[in-house]
Amino acid sequence: MAKHRSGRINEEVRKEVSSIIQYDIKDPRMNAMVSITKVNVTKDLRYAKIYVSIFGDDTEKKNTLEVLKNSSGFIRREIGHRINLRYTPEIIFELDNSIEHGMHIDAILAQIKEREHDDNE
Repeated sequence: MAKHRSGRINEEVRKEVSSIIQYDIKDPRMNAMVSITKVNVTKDLRYAKIYVSIFGDDTEKKNTLEVLKNSSGFIRREIGHRINLRYTPEIIFELDNSIEHGMHIDAILAQIKEREHDDNE
C-alpha cells in the first residue's frame, strides 16, 4: 500500500517539476533540452531527488544543471502550491546520463551489425 502511494507521489512530482521547468523557469542560460527521467521522494517526504537528462554539449549541460540547482527553491515553492502534501520536499537535482549511455550502446551495436553485414558479402 505505501509503495503504491510513494509511486503516485513520485509520478506527480515528476509531472509538476517537468511542467515548471518547461513553462515557468525563464533563465536565459537554460537553452538545452531537459527531461526528467526519475524522481525519488523519501518516505518522510522531506527530500526529492530528481534525475534529469540534459541534451546538449558539456557547457550547456553544466549551465543548465546550475540553473536548475539555483531554481530549486522556486521549484519547491511551486510544488508546495500545486501538490497537497504534508511536507514540501527539498529538491536535489542529479544529472542522469542513462539516455546518452543507451544511445552510445545503440551506436556500437549498429557498427557491429554493419561490420557483420560487410563480412558476409
